[in-house]
Amino acid sequence: MDGETAPATPFALTGEDLDAALAEAHIPSLMVALVHLTGNTDHLTEARRPVYEVLGDGQGGISEADTKAIRDLAKQALADLAAGKPLPPPPTAAQVRFMMDFVAGAEIPERYGPMLMEQLGLDGTDADRPVWTPQEKAAGAKLKVIIIGAGMSGLLTAIRLSQAGVGYTILDKNPDVGGTWLENSYPGCRVDTPNHLYSLSFEPNHDWPQRYSTQDVLLGYFQRLADKWGLREHIQFGAEVEEARFDEGSASWTVTTKDGRSFTGNAVISAVGQLNQPNFPNIPGRELFEGPNFHSARWDHSVDLKGKKVAVIGTGASAFQFVPKIAPEAGQVTVFQRSPPWLAPTEDYHETVGEGKKGLLEHVPFYDKWYRFYLFWTMTDGVYEAVKADPAWNGPQGTISEASAGLRELLVMKIGEQTGGDEKLFEAVTPQYPFGGKRALRDNGVWIEALRRPNVNLVTQPVTAVTKGGVVTADGAEHPCDVLIYGTGFKASQFLTPMKVVGKGGVSLHDAWDGDARAYLGMTTPGFPNFFMLYGPNTNIVVNGSIIFFSEASVRYIVEALRLMVDEGAKTLEVKADVHDAFNAKVDEANAQMAWGVEGVSSWYKNAKGRVSQNWPFPLVDYWEATRAPNRGDFELN
Repeated sequence: MDGETAPATPFALTGEDLDAALAEAHIPSLMVALVHLTGNTDHLTEARRPVYEVLGDGQGGISEADTKAIRDLAKQALADLAAGKPLPPPPTAAQVRFMMDFVAGAEIPERYGPMLMEQLGLDGTDADRPVWTPQEKAAGAKLKVIIIGAGMSGLLTAIRLSQAGVGYTILDKNPDVGGTWLENSYPGCRVDTPNHLYSLSFEPNHDWPQRYSTQDVLLGYFQRLADKWGLREHIQFGAEVEEARFDEGSASWTVTTKDGRSFTGNAVISAVGQLNQPNFPNIPGRELFEGPNFHSARWDHSVDLKGKKVAVIGTGASAFQFVPKIAPEAGQVTVFQRSPPWLAPTEDYHETVGEGKKGLLEHVPFYDKWYRFYLFWTMTDGVYEAVKADPAWNGPQGTISEASAGLRELLVMKIGEQTGGDEKLFEAVTPQYPFGGKRALRDNGVWIEALRRPNVNLVTQPVTAVTKGGVVTADGAEHPCDVLIYGTGFKASQFLTPMKVVGKGGVSLHDAWDGDARAYLGMTTPGFPNFFMLYGPNTNIVVNGSIIFFSEASVRYIVEALRLMVDEGAKTLEVKADVHDAFNAKVDEANAQMAWGVEGVSSWYKNAKGRVSQNWPFPLVDYWEATRAPNRGDFELN
């Protein structure tokens, strides 16, 4: 643990401010942070070890008496710190390993150690920052990389290339950075991963106003990143990419935009993601509707919903957020549901972060790092087993294992509490598929509360047509409406559309995929040298983590791949076909054993051919290990 550093900000919590802050503390995180202040682990007793339950208090069930004792200990230690007492020597490696198990409330398997130590980051270093030799930087400076997309992944890529000394240009169709957080501005739009985890590991923010921040706050975070790192001067806005074409003679890529501009580089990195092309359902008569109609991802803010009859098709993540927001002002809202989502109880989903908690994150040495570590473990591989199928399981419908059955029982109980004895509603909003089969949604009660409003009607009959004045369902009923909103998700399986990508031999990537996108580690495909994808095929995560983790791992891998080219003096790097195919065979086999891949479960995770083309089916640590650096033997370099 040599090199461990304390936060640069001076400690500034005293008196009533300190008492208020400690009242908001996450006690398990505070307990391990105290080791850095006191130099001992005596207070980390087995009786105080947190036990996190699905519907628990988030504090691990630590008793009131122990909570008070910890707060008193912290108050004294922090008072000593404020008085100028220096920090003791940092914990030993063995102590840190013990602290990790303690705050996780579990014996963490040894193979997770290196990944979790990197995520914890006690030494204050940026573990993924490229470290190129002067010779490598000189060679890398001659490279030119074209990044498509200025959302989270594109900005991250630009930062890492800047650190490596590699030249780049970002092309984005929008007028500003932010990607999905710029485009999605519907009422209620917010992230469903805690912000202290949904932020770049080397760019933490201690001032999030809410634990799950709204779209405008997230957009501001990414805009500030672009400004801080000087990225805007490298971005071409309003540059919607039409085609990326590889020239074998010059071993270069030429990217053209819809307005006729052309950009040439040694490599292309697509950072357009999976969820950027709105999906409109194939419903007869959709073009006949005479009133305002739009997709939630392209919200029309000029349409006044006050007093209007509003029809909403879809009950996915977007509708789940905007329906409770529009219901109080609309005259009537009719929600058309194909299948209900699982509701993940999250009582603090809309709650603000108190000033006291912000103070702890900002001023208490290492508290912020342990709090992020707690979130990382409990929201990543800590719940992986609950969505993995047991081949020998023969339990009730909608379950795939003993853990799955136990989780279902708890979630159904919570739905029953919210529906308040309304059996019809209870039946309509209770999924029959296993948890994890489709995207679960953060729930603090407002969804079912909205459905129970007198002016909201939930329709479970399939939609069969749209008329000039309403929506028709399979029972023949026509539901009149003034405004029609599609909350029908995205064309997730149609990766990279509508761009055209042409590789060796003039082969189109979409033709090569034939509707079934595949890539090695989600990033590279045979026949397309020096072309990389972020948030590519099979890199979506369902229950175990934040997409930012995947992006950071992928960007590190891509930058290391560019360094491999530099070190070898190669012009091209291309994954071998047998490596690509063997990897995808393993992915398919594993996905078939997950809640989202079992027979009978349909969702946007599967493409038109029935294959799960979106999701990563293994523990998070597997991807981390696989993306530390490219294996030279996996590639042809020329």
